[in-house]
Amino acid sequence: MEVDLRMRLRAVQLAAPELVVSHRAAASLWRIELLREEAEFTDPEGVRQRKGVRVHRSALPSGDVVERAGLRVTSVHRTLVDLLLSVPRDEALVAVDSALARRTVGIGDRGREQRIRRAPLTRLDAVATALGHALGQRRRGAVRAGGRLALADPACGSPAETVARLRMYDAGLRPETQAEVVTFSGRVLRPDFLFRAQGVAVEIEGYAYHGRREDHRRDVARFNDLQQCAEVRVALRFTAEEVFHAPEAMIATIRRALGAMAGGTGITAGGPPCLP
Repeated sequence: MEVDLRMRLRAVQLAAPELVVSHRAAASLWRIELLREEAEFTDPEGVRQRKGVRVHRSALPSGDVVERAGLRVTSVHRTLVDLLLSVPRDEALVAVDSALARRTVGIGDRGREQRIRRAPLTRLDAVATALGHALGQRRRGAVRAGGRLALADPACGSPAETVARLRMYDAGLRPETQAEVVTFSGRVLRPDFLFRAQGVAVEIEGYAYHGRREDHRRDVARFNDLQQCAEVRVALRFTAEEVFHAPEAMIATIRRALGAMAGGTGITAGGPPCLP
């Protein structure tokens, strides 16, 4: 029988009750989306290394520890602060964006996983307050974490969208997220990203990363409708695989589209640009 993450966490905590599930492991228990899972704990009294898991050392006020699924786990706010402080920026913001938004997430063992709609777990101001406490405690990396939190955007609908937005941000591109546009028939749509001045919409297709075939078919129909919006002169679509593994090509394609729109070349109403 395959041992899933929850079973591993329970086994470790039974052997060492002083350890508190934290960081990526706590996020997984809160059904916060991640780029990767890892069995992680915090030992408030000192680092007690255990084989196969990562143990952090940090003070844990009583309000930062709750019980969930029969385990002692860091609270949502403490979990997000820990991630903002300690993991790479993209991983942290994927988790923060997920926690701030209503998301469809998987539950259950892999292979028998079911998907449910989860409500937002917190608000941006509450995370900022929790991070302010970390700053007051002079926790290492708190100032940098504040800069990361400023990049959070709960309008992003998936890990792939968060990473795509960050890739565009790093490239100096600043689209609107989930901007409202209207089809000729009056249907309101919100593309993942919109460069309004140039009329360039960018959609991130999530099937390759976490979606289902039914979602894929619905997204295709939505993409076709998007190209019937007066505000959209060209719509670009990228798979999650492109976002994660070929972001340079994605950015280059977006730049070419923006240049074509700005130059007024290669445009037909509702159709794609003639890009080199």
